[in-house]
Amino acid sequence: MLGGQELFRFRMLGFDIKLDTSWILIAALIVWWLASGYFRHAVPSQPVVFYWVLAIIGAGGFFFSILLHELGHAVTARRFGIPVISVTLLMFGGITEFTRGPKTPKEAFLVAAAGPFVNFLLGFLFFGLNGLAINLELGAAIIAVVSFLSYMNFLLAAINIIPAFPLDGGKILQAGLWKILRNYAKATRIAGRIGMFFSYALMAYGSWQLIKGYYFDGLWLFFIAIILHNAAKAAVQHYKK
Repeated sequence: MLGGQELFRFRMLGFDIKLDTSWILIAALIVWWLASGYFRHAVPSQPVVFYWVLAIIGAGGFFFSILLHELGHAVTARRFGIPVISVTLLMFGGITEFTRGPKTPKEAFLVAAAGPFVNFLLGFLFFGLNGLAINLELGAAIIAVVSFLSYMNFLLAAINIIPAFPLDGGKILQAGLWKILRNYAKATRIAGRIGMFFSYALMAYGSWQLIKGYYFDGLWLFFIAIILHNAAKAAVQHYKK
């Protein structure tokens, strides 16, 4: 993960929560995208300030969903006696830091799976609220916000269960390999190499987007691929024979 300096700190559920300065960029981009694009199409013919208010609410709900994702990891780790150092919101999501790793494949699996599981629950919750808002005719603005939050939580869950280390899906794969091979180091190397392969595929797709003229999407995907590649490569080298 890409990190800078600490911007803000608070406590929640007994954990230290930190906002990294790199978070400001993605927060600003999401608010801008929601105000200038998504909500303008979902709720047409409204004052400009109306879209910015909806954008701030939608972005706030999105980042709160990311925070709950990380707290899912933290709470599950605490149940297994794994001390949590802090939870940090970064440019590309969040990271939960522990003083030690899991002692068994079961612990590793449950800690990794807890984050996406939280997003699936939130996705269904907002999906239900969206249906309720439609039935009660609560207005296009409310429907647009809960629909956005439902979609984004399902998207967060889907992305995170991709079996590519260091994504949660890659850690779930690592736990499964650890269980089968009974060797944590070997399981980590295999999961890391799969993560590196995925990062190469993502780089290729990002390059294709650049060739097609989608410069923002292409650069964004390429940048994410580099971060994933470096993290996966570091894991492989750390446990290299």
